[in-house]
Amino acid sequence: MAQKRDKAATTEAKKARKAASKAKRSQIFQAFNMQRKEDKALLPLMLGAFVVVAGVLFGVGLIVGIEWFLLPVGIAFGLLAAVILFGRRVQKNVYGKADGQPGAAGWALDNMRGRWRVTSAVAGTTQGDFVHRVLGRPGVVLVAEGAPHRVKTLLAQEKKRMARVVGDTPIYDFVVGNDENQVPLRRLQQRIMKLPNNLKPAQIDALEKRMSALAARSAGTQLPKGPMPQGAKMRSVQRAMRRR
Repeated sequence: MAQKRDKAATTEAKKARKAASKAKRSQIFQAFNMQRKEDKALLPLMLGAFVVVAGVLFGVGLIVGIEWFLLPVGIAFGLLAAVILFGRRVQKNVYGKADGQPGAAGWALDNMRGRWRVTSAVAGTTQGDFVHRVLGRPGVVLVAEGAPHRVKTLLAQEKKRMARVVGDTPIYDFVVGNDENQVPLRRLQQRIMKLPNNLKPAQIDALEKRMSALAARSAGTQLPKGPMPQGAKMRSVQRAMRRR
């Protein structure tokens, strides 16, 4: 009886994996079609990347006399280069559409890779200005978005409030935008991930418990569901591309 259950569970797991794989391929194909319609340079660039990489490796093979051995290797690396180029073009397109829309920074933070603990809209205004909180190895990161003259005060208030809770834990702050001393949306994840590691996992857990008391105070702040319908759909596509 137990063997039958195990066999059934294994079969169901295989079906689930196949379904997930099929869904990922479908998402990538849909993203490709969407990007191809909006980005006329996509196909020429992908083809060029494939030809250049495959051609270089084949040329090296000709020089050393192993061209037919390096040809399949060149094809594989050429396909990889084309896929990477596609992923970057999709990401650039998504961030371009999201840039400047309310909630875009929170959306970008939710898509960060790694064990980051993101709390969106810990502070905000009715005009669509928000401060988001990120907890991770660097410490506490506050990310503000909105009108510069409003978010500056909003960010300072939140930073002062956080300092009373986290003690000596480093607090970093960024304002998302394209003006001087601001961080462009497309570079936000990169800037945060480059911050130094100051905390151990146990310290992060303890700090998160202390922060839980702040949740009730910010419960009334509402964040828009997303900066861009298509961007939301692209989230799983980007993750799928990174895993390939």
